[in-house]
Amino acid sequence: MRFQLTEDQRALREGVRGLLAGRFGRERLRAATESAPDLDRELWRELGEAGFFSLRLPEAAGGVGLALPEAVLAFEEAGRVLLPGPLIATHLAAGVVPGAATGETVVTVVDGGGVVEWLAAADVVQGDAGGAVPVRSVDPLTPLHRVAADPDSPSAGGGTDVLLTSLLTAAEQLGSAARVCELAVQHARTREQFGRPIGAFQAVQHLCAGMLVRVEVARAAVYAAAVTATPADIAAARLLADEAAVRGARDCLQVHGGMGFTWESDVHLYLKRAWTRARRPGSVTECEELLAAELLAEAS
Repeated sequence: MRFQLTEDQRALREGVRGLLAGRFGRERLRAATESAPDLDRELWRELGEAGFFSLRLPEAAGGVGLALPEAVLAFEEAGRVLLPGPLIATHLAAGVVPGAATGETVVTVVDGGGVVEWLAAADVVQGDAGGAVPVRSVDPLTPLHRVAADPDSPSAGGGTDVLLTSLLTAAEQLGSAARVCELAVQHARTREQFGRPIGAFQAVQHLCAGMLVRVEVARAAVYAAAVTATPADIAAARLLADEAAVRGARDCLQVHGGMGFTWESDVHLYLKRAWTRARRPGSVTECEELLAAELLAEAS
């Protein structure tokens, strides 16, 4: 079966991309690395007004009335620009927590491992955050706190919210992976060594080609999981998206060479965010175990 985005879905994607390009360009991205754990409340409310958090909320409840595939497209665009904040938690809280749908309320959640993102900026924390202590985050755009892990927490183990968190995280990882692939190709075309663009060298071409393949394979898996919403498909999509984001950022760093390691380059921010997202519920180990259980069940 050949899946194609509808005209409305393409319009939604372009609309979200245009909104984020105008409100969270590179200058705002770099400024955000210095201001965390403060959150841009004005941008948060603007996202709410645009329907980012209420995409899947029924129109009768004041939402946009769209479905999971449209939410995946929106979160993919958020991943492209490294939009900071507890986006997924606030999106999932729309219709449950007053003000979450409109961006007036920032919601975060204690994940099954006892980690909370953006605790200081949140108005509502889902889960027990008592005794939370700040921990150093590798990602300057994602401040973290650690609390005692609660195995009975709704965000631990299975559950609809955990599956949706994993899928939307995969969408963000997909957006990041696509963006670093573009950054690598742009640099390979313009950076010259020995009198020719470095993209003319086979080693660099192979890096870029590998990045593109991982992006497109992950995109197919994430889009398919958004349609089926089955645990196995979501697990496979998460595995592929995590790999595309982390390996893609590493390869992009390699293409940029020494300058890629400098603070002035944005590449390291994509790698650090990919690492941080990869530890959320639905991580590699959890997804591998779920898929292994599915295969064993089919075999028996």
